[in-house]
Amino acid sequence: MKRFRVISRGVIFSAFVGLLLNGCASTSNEKWTRTGDPLVDGQTAIAQGPEKDRVLWQYRTGLVELRRGNYADAQRLFGDALTRVGGIIGPDAAAKKARGLFHEESKKTFIGEPYERVMAYFYAGILYWMNGEPDNARACFRNAQLQDSDPQNREYANDWVLMDYLDGFISARYYGDDSTDALQRAQKSFKIGQLPPFSKTANTMVFLEFGQGPTKYASGEYAEELRIRPARSVLLGAWVKVDNKAVRIVPYDDVNFQATTRGGRVMDHILANKAVFKSTTDTIGNVAIVGGAIAASQRGGEEVGVGLLAAGILSKVVAAATTPAADIRTWENLPGYLSFVALDLTPGPHSATVQFTDGAGTILPSLTKTINFNVSPGNSTVLFASDHNS
Repeated sequence: MKRFRVISRGVIFSAFVGLLLNGCASTSNEKWTRTGDPLVDGQTAIAQGPEKDRVLWQYRTGLVELRRGNYADAQRLFGDALTRVGGIIGPDAAAKKARGLFHEESKKTFIGEPYERVMAYFYAGILYWMNGEPDNARACFRNAQLQDSDPQNREYANDWVLMDYLDGFISARYYGDDSTDALQRAQKSFKIGQLPPFSKTANTMVFLEFGQGPTKYASGEYAEELRIRPARSVLLGAWVKVDNKAVRIVPYDDVNFQATTRGGRVMDHILANKAVFKSTTDTIGNVAIVGGAIAASQRGGEEVGVGLLAAGILSKVVAAATTPAADIRTWENLPGYLSFVALDLTPGPHSATVQFTDGAGTILPSLTKTINFNVSPGNSTVLFASDHNS
């Protein structure tokens, strides 16, 4: 019997040491030094960073490339990222592990929340259109619609204005389709006015983004609640001026709103199953340890006490190994608002001025952008303007 007590205490000691080591362990994923240049840092992270973060850095860096006018590099990055996302959403092994009790959400391969995947397809669609591939652009906008909907359970449906509008616009403009349904869907989601009808003669498409997008943070006892922090933006509109045309731009989509809702319904993402398991096993461990200590202090209760102590510490070890922390990796350089305007211009060189405005309509001169471009007969020109442009 004495030997049993020695072995049990050894087990208890080993488990206790393991518990301490597990609680004190910390890791750092970044093995490279940041320079402060988002393009340099992004390229380094893609080449040297953890594979699980690759898609996130491709999102971030692809957007920087787009804003700097490096369209071929941006298209390559978004194309590779979305190829990975398409292969991951189903059978990804890391994602399956993360859905288990003993693996952190942040250890799974990053694909982004629905709003982040929508934005990746949105930018990819713009780049395809710039490259003279409206069919592939339309496919991207349609894929974006699917990221924000639940067609299987029909619990919520896509309510991004531009994804439906651009789907219908391309179908009507290039293929002569009746896109009434797409326009009606977009109009239903657009709450601040009347959307312009699809133009079959427009040859210059201008995409605009402005303001700051959302970030993620965790709350709850175990940081198990994934929450979205919307950003406040001074910018709420713009003017696009080309030749003698001046078009007032209002937001078609609010990225912060989309990040915090699904189908217009406010969403709180909570990994409750893991949090409940951790809390339960931790409580069981506490009760067992206290009970074991009391029993061991009483005559004849040594063996029962040792057993309870062992079970209690084992339960604490299991609780410590359960990692319910939410994944708060964020595509943090997203904009707050999206908009679009289609123009019918004469062939030849043009200069467009984009003036961003605040909520009162006041122009902020320091953010004014000028785009020089050429319209070729029979071809479409796609422009992109951002208050984040360098």
